[in-house]
Amino acid sequence: MKLFDLTLQLNGFPLKEAKQTLSKIQKLNTIEYENYLNSKKHEIVQYHLKHNSFYKNLGKNVNLNDWNSVPVMTKRDLQQPLQDRLSEGFTTKNVYINKTSGSSGTPFIFAKDKMCHAFTWAEIQNRFGWYGIDFNSSLQARFYGIPLDTVGYYKERFKDKLSNRYRFSIFDLSDDALQNYLDVFKTKPFDFINGYTSAIVQFAKFLKTKNLKLKQICPTLKCCVVTSEMLFPDDKLLLEQHFGVPVINEYGASELDLIAFQNPNNIWQVNSDTLFVEVLDEDNRVVPNGKEGRIVITSLYNKAHPFIRYELGDIGMLSETSTLQKPVLEKLTGRTSDMAILPSGKRTAGLTFYYITKAIIEDDGNVKEFIVTQEDKSTFKIDYTGLSEISEIKKDAITTEMKRYLEDGLTIRFEKHNALKRSKSGKLKQFKSLVKQ
Repeated sequence: MKLFDLTLQLNGFPLKEAKQTLSKIQKLNTIEYENYLNSKKHEIVQYHLKHNSFYKNLGKNVNLNDWNSVPVMTKRDLQQPLQDRLSEGFTTKNVYINKTSGSSGTPFIFAKDKMCHAFTWAEIQNRFGWYGIDFNSSLQARFYGIPLDTVGYYKERFKDKLSNRYRFSIFDLSDDALQNYLDVFKTKPFDFINGYTSAIVQFAKFLKTKNLKLKQICPTLKCCVVTSEMLFPDDKLLLEQHFGVPVINEYGASELDLIAFQNPNNIWQVNSDTLFVEVLDEDNRVVPNGKEGRIVITSLYNKAHPFIRYELGDIGMLSETSTLQKPVLEKLTGRTSDMAILPSGKRTAGLTFYYITKAIIEDDGNVKEFIVTQEDKSTFKIDYTGLSEISEIKKDAITTEMKRYLEDGLTIRFEKHNALKRSKSGKLKQFKSLVKQ
């Protein structure tokens, strides 16, 4: 029995219809697809201008024949009561409602109509299917957070049961906890791992200390899908070496859909079925493929709530090989809110500091995890967990690299902890700036 599909259908999400429509979209030729995309873009803007008072006010200067006249929406625009943002005919009773994680610092509640949410699951199932994963039968090892209140905890556990997944809580990543996780892999026929990058990387580091390969312990394992946090090249290599299965990079947003998914040819393929993805400069102009910019996304099917030219808060780049029908995400470099402003006025991606530090302090296996915080324009603090204090030699090396890659005069502070503070969802924010942008 296809319990996962049945559960969605019983909750009013027309998954079967969504899958059929998705299949038709993916079979379109180049000209047919271009016509489809232009039609859906026009249709969704026109719909919300007619049926959504919130969007009607936001888009009062829209010219339906000029896509560039469509305003870019930000998360701040959406920080008002949900009922004020819903389209005519939709209420909190007949839509799917959720809340963003707040990893950008700007959380809000959002809604999708039931067809739109069904499309999300149809897209996810289609992409995971590239690797032989079936949500109705494949057992998932899920590395996620879990609510700690009683009702929320058991609600998630019940959903895990219906969704054929076993959850590993990521709030405790001690060696004892990771050993318990390893013992579970010895007894359950997991098909795939899915979850937050930082926690899964910690599990791989634990396997490395034991000189183990997970595929030998759990032979049924097919792949590992990491999401929600940056996956660095050396961490990907570590996962592949100690899991022994393909490691797939997923990029998504709960308020939208699955945005990009690494295909079997190692290409980060953008979802062009239900989304329209643009990369814009500071003046909201589309940048050429191969150039970085702000990622802006239009949800083509959400009639309950407008996400039209919605600025997600991420910085990325589409490959020069991209086409309208098959866009390729070449690089995702972080969030627009994670830019560091240096004393000279220079701006740089915050993950630059993370890269520099990571390359120096993780090579001996002492440091398990760390985060970098910009306290003021010239001062950076590195909080870390490890077996022992970072040596003075490594501290000096980091300071030297900061000077070489960035500029002189930067101060670096180090502080060792038993555990690092994660968000309520369990994510580990690798860089944050306290400097007003």
